[in-house]
Amino acid sequence: MDMNGYLLLGFGLALLLILYLLLKLRRIREQLSLIKEALEDLKKGNLNRRVLAWENDMTKQICYDINEIAVSSQSRLIQQKQAEQAYKRLMTSLSHDVKTPLASLVGYLEAVENGLVTGQEKEEYIHVACSNAYRLKDFVTALFEWVKLDAGEQIFHFERMDINELTRNIIAEWIPVMESAGLNYDIEIPETEYEISADQNAFTRILNNLLQNVMIHSEADHVMLRMTEDTRQAEITVTDNGKGIPEDDLPHIFERMYQCDGSRSAKGNGLGLSIAKELVSAHKGTITAASTTGAGTTFTILLPKAL
Repeated sequence: MDMNGYLLLGFGLALLLILYLLLKLRRIREQLSLIKEALEDLKKGNLNRRVLAWENDMTKQICYDINEIAVSSQSRLIQQKQAEQAYKRLMTSLSHDVKTPLASLVGYLEAVENGLVTGQEKEEYIHVACSNAYRLKDFVTALFEWVKLDAGEQIFHFERMDINELTRNIIAEWIPVMESAGLNYDIEIPETEYEISADQNAFTRILNNLLQNVMIHSEADHVMLRMTEDTRQAEITVTDNGKGIPEDDLPHIFERMYQCDGSRSAKGNGLGLSIAKELVSAHKGTITAASTTGAGTTFTILLPKAL
């Protein structure tokens, strides 16, 4: 090939290179325009906006980062809205669960103090006032515990302990309570030792909350607590034969302030199960619920064996 041929070939290659660069530049300008539009949308609050990019685009990493920021911001916004809704539910619940028994308590005590009731009626008024005072005490205690857990300020003291022996001691205190309430029971706890890493007070609160839930809400006449274990974890099930939990409510029962009975006359404060779940999580375990309306409910706790 002579010199003119080489020059012509070089000129042709140069033109192809220039054409390629021009097309590449055009693609980059289009992509930058899309990125600019997406950023303007995000700035306006449209967190659903995403930027699409081809695998060989030079701006693909920028597009990926923008999408990641949008997803992260959207997630934080959802969490913020959920927190606001939870706060509103908390305020609504506080308005009822504190003001109502407090007003009743004051009313009954004023009647006693002013001599409006005497004899047996006076004793009944004092009894009702005490019931309302204990109700307030239980609610405030649960509320403070929930606030500490929510703020991450709860202090735990974990140590190796025999979960079977600890559970037997907890249940022993519940037996007279269940018998007094006419609640039949079956308890199955292995005689062998099985160690987990646990905070004794927190574990006690978990079982207490579950059993209180049965007593207050289930309308059951029989409850069964069963413990099994393997090389990895211990399983605790609390089963009742009560009215069960409606299918629509079941996914929400561990939410704070959630009450299956939508009426404000519902017993309890909607904190017991949410506190139990937080405490189980602190033990690196899980808690789940299964229920059949009219047949009963089973709560299952899984806790890892101490290494």
